[in-house]
Amino acid sequence: MVITSKDNETIKNIRKLKEKKYRDVSGKYIVEGIKLIKEAIDEKAEIDTIVVCDNCVKSGEINQKILYEIAKYNCVYVDEKVFNNITDVQNPQGLLAVIDKKNTDKNINYEENLIVVLDDIQDPGNLGTILRTIDSVGLSQVIISKKSGDVFNPKVVRSTMGAIFRVNIIQSEDLVSTLKEIKKHKFKIIATSLQTEENIYNIEYKKTAIVIGNEANGVSKEVVEMADKKVKIPMLRKNRKSKCSSCNRCNFV
Repeated sequence: MVITSKDNETIKNIRKLKEKKYRDVSGKYIVEGIKLIKEAIDEKAEIDTIVVCDNCVKSGEINQKILYEIAKYNCVYVDEKVFNNITDVQNPQGLLAVIDKKNTDKNINYEENLIVVLDDIQDPGNLGTILRTIDSVGLSQVIISKKSGDVFNPKVVRSTMGAIFRVNIIQSEDLVSTLKEIKKHKFKIIATSLQTEENIYNIEYKKTAIVIGNEANGVSKEVVEMADKKVKIPMLRKNRKSKCSSCNRCNFV
């Protein structure tokens, strides 16, 4: 059966997942696109429902291989009008999945030498890029302050390029208390800051928690005051006024 009404109960519930409060209540989030859904399958994510645009199947836009892969899951077929009503993408590929937030251990893994901590990061693109970078260097967790943006926002999920399925997301209700606990496990706390000449490439990352701050205000005062060290993050720019000693190419920000 192909759903043709946007007022269908299943469709209404999926559409609600665009809002954080419904993602929090339901414990579910949305991923879109063939690549991300294949990543979800490969990483054994808990897939609740896959929504398929029937028009895209008939036109051949969704190939038979991916249709075979998703056939074992709970698939809901909808017409193009309904799919466009729930998609968050400008040029959708006709596949959307509802994923259960993974029920992983929310305890911090102190076996990793480096722990990344996000202090009120807001921009979805920044959040996604950070998760993708954490994943690319082989780290498996990130600690996020309560006031940071929602990592399960559809824009963040897309920009993680699959890292959302591999990185354990630990939300801290009180970041200062969390960092104090980390210190008890013999970790150094490093805060990113403009108020230093040290740069991020010149420190040893052994038993270190590095705190990345809000885009506008940086790391909060309370966290800076308890940090063992402050560092700048060099950024490449076209008009470079100052260079870092380590590579002679970077500007400090």
